[in-house]
Amino acid sequence: MSNASRLQERVAESYADLSTKLRDAADFVVANQVDVAARSLRSVSSASGVSPATLSRLARALGFDSYEDMRELCRETVGGQTQSFAQRAAQLTSDADAQRPMLERQASACMFNISKLEEEVDKQRLQAAVDALDHARTVVLFGAFGSTGIVEYMAYLANYFSPTWTLAGRMGASLGASLTTLGADDVLLIVTKAPYAARAVLAAEAAQDCGATVILISDSHACPAMKYANFPFIVPSESPQFFSSYTATLVLMETIIAMLVAQSGETASQRIRDVETRNERLGDFWAG
Repeated sequence: MSNASRLQERVAESYADLSTKLRDAADFVVANQVDVAARSLRSVSSASGVSPATLSRLARALGFDSYEDMRELCRETVGGQTQSFAQRAAQLTSDADAQRPMLERQASACMFNISKLEEEVDKQRLQAAVDALDHARTVVLFGAFGSTGIVEYMAYLANYFSPTWTLAGRMGASLGASLTTLGADDVLLIVTKAPYAARAVLAAEAAQDCGATVILISDSHACPAMKYANFPFIVPSESPQFFSSYTATLVLMETIIAMLVAQSGETASQRIRDVETRNERLGDFWAG
């Protein structure tokens, strides 16, 4: 896991318990790690409008011994890939960049998101999440608004190799009914991005209450469902459009599916063959 991911996840773990003032400070630090790393506490305070005392309190609230320790983590972060990421991100919003064809701008944003995902995702956490899915009695998927179709796609892929994955709240079905049977042997996987669906947050809380494992895929440390997740993943979603990009999210989800099939071995492969055979007999695919 990269330093950038560690800092953002520290913030995510504590965000719900921070005061409004400390949340504002945390938002600034996460979004401006280069400035925090390179500028003095007084300069950062001036730029952010947050007092030095508040920034120091934030550092302690995040588990650092001092502001300088938090600043040092930011320095380590920007010493690697962050500078090139920042340069590419700046290009997306510059006046000159606005003259580039939209396809080029969108493609650049997607490549940036995928590169950042590969750099920052916690590989051990990813494997642990895959193991939880592999050993689960049932897996329930939920996404609202723009995330609805994304989780439906994941369910479609999963149903090729497992009969125990279901979609919650689909086609007007009761979300509560899907969550009622969840227990310690089950997994709820949620995808939600800003503006966060209230039902996604409440579903994560309900799943935690009944002992189920919660996997959360979101776009920010500020997602209110973070505090209920056993395996939270913050996925880059930058876009020159008015909406968040799901490209990196799809990469993560397809990776999870591929890892599941790979470690399930012949059992998954045989079910996939059986499903394909049944589809052919039903005439589901165009024969040419």
